[in-house]
Amino acid sequence: MIFFRFHDPWLLLLLAVIPVLMMMDRENRRAVLHYSSIQNLQAVRSRTLSLVSVIPPALRYLTIALLVVALARPQEGRKTVEILSAGVDIVLAIDASGSMQALDFLKDKNRVNRLEVVKDVARDFVNNRPNDRIGMVVFGAEAFTQCPLTLDHNVLLSFLDRVKIGVAGDATAIGSAIGISVKRLKDLESKSKVVILLTDGRSNAGNIPPLQAAEIAKQYGVKVYTVGVGTHGKAPFLVDAFFGRQLVYQDVDLDEDTLKSIANLTGAKYFRAADRESLTDVYNQINRLEKSEVKVVDHSEHTEMFPVFLVPGLLLALLDVLVSNTRLQRIP
Repeated sequence: MIFFRFHDPWLLLLLAVIPVLMMMDRENRRAVLHYSSIQNLQAVRSRTLSLVSVIPPALRYLTIALLVVALARPQEGRKTVEILSAGVDIVLAIDASGSMQALDFLKDKNRVNRLEVVKDVARDFVNNRPNDRIGMVVFGAEAFTQCPLTLDHNVLLSFLDRVKIGVAGDATAIGSAIGISVKRLKDLESKSKVVILLTDGRSNAGNIPPLQAAEIAKQYGVKVYTVGVGTHGKAPFLVDAFFGRQLVYQDVDLDEDTLKSIANLTGAKYFRAADRESLTDVYNQINRLEKSEVKVVDHSEHTEMFPVFLVPGLLLALLDVLVSNTRLQRIP
């Protein structure tokens, strides 16, 4: 990164001397001898002569400005930042099954489905982890990698925006989601390997049971934080009815026991989020639990640029002396 700075910027206050000198010069130009009329002299004085007469003071003011800037020591710098971090590799496993359509969360006082709030909170979580590699797995009846682990979080967030309800089917394959996440993490060398699995249901699809997948995660040193989302009891769903779309309250079967077992087995924690605020708090807690150790080394080099201003300033000072004592000499 290239930047420009003054080593002693406070010296630029000396530029305030220039307006003072201009006022003093104007006062000195007032006539000392009084005449009854100077109309004849004004007729003789040409416009060109009037313009030329301002050259010496202009040179003088410009010289002062250049010398003051040179005195403040302008510098061009080159800065490189080396980040030495023992980062955390994180996979966000997000449930996009049909039950995530439940409208029990609020956003700006309006009912929204669970997935929309999850995406907002996950986006904030990603933005708070700039030095970690983060990937994303989406699951429903099947599980797939939506985004591989990356430090380019803009790419990750663009993929997060594209997640839609039902994109992986309407059922819930928790075991498959853990398996795909562990596959992405198992061969990486990092301080910590973490899966944050978020769901609102019970595993009812996939080829691998959730607890068996958790055993595999444990073998590879992967911690699986589990998050159960949704209100307790019945949740509102928007369904098509005879008189149009209506809110209907239905039971959502959240298997908290299995989610707790997965977290305990892998050395992590289980969280329950019944609204947006508690979901935000869940991700904040995980953010504090899984900290990255970041060491930043700043390499800076500076090149002095005062000669760029000093040399022209001295040349202008010399030019001012020459013209003021030759062609543009003033007679007191």
